Amino acid sequence: MTHAKGARIRVRGLQPAQVLAGLAGIAFLIVGIIGFARTGVGNFAGHHDAGLWRFSGNPLMSLVRVVTGVVGLLLAFGSGRARTFGWLLFIFYGALFVWGLMIDGLISSNPFANAGNPLDMGRADTWLHLGVAALGLLIAVLPARRTIHVPEDEVADEPTVVEQRTDRVTDTDRTDTIPAEEPRRRSFLRRHHDERGPEAAREERPPGLAH
Repeated sequence: MTHAKGARIRVRGLQPAQVLAGLAGIAFLIVGIIGFARTGVGNFAGHHDAGLWRFSGNPLMSLVRVVTGVVGLLLAFGSGRARTFGWLLFIFYGALFVWGLMIDGLISSNPFANAGNPLDMGRADTWLHLGVAALGLLIAVLPARRTIHVPEDEVADEPTVVEQRTDRVTDTDRTDTIPAEEPRRRSFLRRHHDERGPEAAREERPPGLAH
């Protein structure tokens, strides 16, 4: 069994925030280019009747959308940068939503009344900006997919316990080995006795016994 030392949780791979930021950037870029194609560059900050479906727009608004799309594509190449783009969408288009409410009269006091309506925003544009601000908040807070990174040189195995076996001589083993040695000892004594010859054997016989 192995234990990882120095394992770290890191953000890896293409993140959902990056995907949404990239898609939002492409959408803004396309809409901005279509807006320029319909209105041209004349009357840059004025009113134009040629809008995009229910949404009005002038060259200044198209420029804002193109810039938003380019920034989104550039910041979509990093997880942290994509979240930064989400916060920018939330702050900027949230402010445009509030400004649109003031222009439409839904908010009575309009501190920017003297500025007029340079972006040519209508009511549909105001609610569209609210949706864009919500999308930006989603990109900013969307959780990242993380993986556990384990360096190869920091993986250590557990110390292997070597089982050492000690043979002990028990009493039973001693009793088993003793009889094996006795015949050898007895044969040695008999051989030593036989080597003394017949004369020594006759001398050992007790006197008085007839031959």
